[in-house]
Amino acid sequence: MSQDFEENKSMEQLNEEANIAADYLEDLLDIVDYEGDIEMGVRNHRPTVQIVADDDTDIKHLIGKDGEVVDALQRLTRLAVQQRTGERSHLIIDVDGFLHKKRLNLRKATLDAIEETLATGKAVDLNPMNSFERKIVHDLVREEGLKSRSHGEEPNRYVTIYAKAEPAAIADDEEDAFVEVDEYLTEDEM
Repeated sequence: MSQDFEENKSMEQLNEEANIAADYLEDLLDIVDYEGDIEMGVRNHRPTVQIVADDDTDIKHLIGKDGEVVDALQRLTRLAVQQRTGERSHLIIDVDGFLHKKRLNLRKATLDAIEETLATGKAVDLNPMNSFERKIVHDLVREEGLKSRSHGEEPNRYVTIYAKAEPAAIADDEEDAFVEVDEYLTEDEM
């Protein structure tokens, strides 16, 4: 639903959100006296802003443990955009490619879990993750032909990956049901 919300916005509105976010983040960088360049864009019909810098020390402070600071920056920046536009934003903030690296790691973990599910036929639970990460997992699981479901409550909400019932397995079940009926019929009655 949130993606439909963003798709209703024009490219001009999305660019405006990215500009507002960039201004907000530049002011914030000035306050904390960090050097950084701001790159803006629109990807997958969502405004995006990335902070990049040559100094890894400052950048690491903007990422935080497990991306906690990036998440906080994103929430604050979304609020700043909403205050200016009057509309909720699904802006994505990244710091020095952190989200890209996180997506790659998440993709690997998900593919490993899919492989385990396929090998064992048993459901596999992933570690708790935020809604953005869960969406990435759900999309990848669906692409691989399996199914997934989110469980639990924030901040401990997690995804379970299930093997989809194969059509052959369904046919076998139906065949078993017919065999039970067939036992009562003679060959001539069939």
